[in-house]
Amino acid sequence: MTSLVLTASGCVTVHGERAVVPTATRDEAEQALKDFVEAYNAADKAYDPSLDAHRVTASLGAIHQAGLKARAATSPGGNPNHRPLELTDVRFVIPKKAGWPRWFVADTDSNTDADDGPGDNRWLLVFIRNGADQLWEASHLTLLAPKDVPEFRTDAEGFAEPFTDAPAPNLSADYASYMKSGQPAVFAAGPHTTAWREERRTVANRPGLAVQFADQALDTGTFTPLALATEDGGALVFFSTRYYERRTAAQGYRPKVSDAEKPLLTGEVRNTLTKEWVSSVTAKVAPGAPESERVTVVNRLQGVTAVTGS
Repeated sequence: MTSLVLTASGCVTVHGERAVVPTATRDEAEQALKDFVEAYNAADKAYDPSLDAHRVTASLGAIHQAGLKARAATSPGGNPNHRPLELTDVRFVIPKKAGWPRWFVADTDSNTDADDGPGDNRWLLVFIRNGADQLWEASHLTLLAPKDVPEFRTDAEGFAEPFTDAPAPNLSADYASYMKSGQPAVFAAGPHTTAWREERRTVANRPGLAVQFADQALDTGTFTPLALATEDGGALVFFSTRYYERRTAAQGYRPKVSDAEKPLLTGEVRNTLTKEWVSSVTAKVAPGAPESERVTVVNRLQGVTAVTGS
């Protein structure tokens, strides 16, 4: 009973959302990337978050919008060092799936890095929309060295395959749990796992300042983890988490608030400062690896999104 109706734009509407179809056409993907870059550049030049609020969402949106808000307060005349972003050598990874959300990945080369050597990287932007009447928005940004971008599994038509096997759907909750307790033990050692937990322990032991961390999953709505199957049988997973960093100073002292954080501050800082962080995380799931090395976090983009004093 599933029927296909061609709209005037050339898109396909699937009644019942049961059919497995490409999430976007190449033309749609190209337009979404172009619209994002134009909005991003306008917002960055003016330090005005309203200029690209309609083109970013989820963890990337939360981090980016908070950053613009803070910079607008410290530099009300706009960005004196604005350099227009350019994304070239674009490779679209468009999966086939049923239902919403629709999403795809743009694997690009930016003009913000070196063209070769250790400073060279690729920008992987995830675009998502939750309905035919909504705009495409960028939800995740991942920076990877060219050699670290995996080969994605594709069909005869060149369309990618979403990955739905465990642990991909649970990585947001698993990562939040791991940062609290070290469990589940599926994350390989590295800068975003063992080293970050050790860094937190060091910070928490500063004299005169008690520092506590509380991690939460962000895994619903546009924050739902997304994963693409790779040729080696594994996956590249994009997910988000939130954590709170609470700093309590000894009697007679106040935690310091940086100039970049003051525009995000609510409340009065007496002896406690709580920072809310959002992280956009990318991980590789390795097939057949030992359980303690099955998931490798390969990139973490994070930023303070709110600051509360008490």
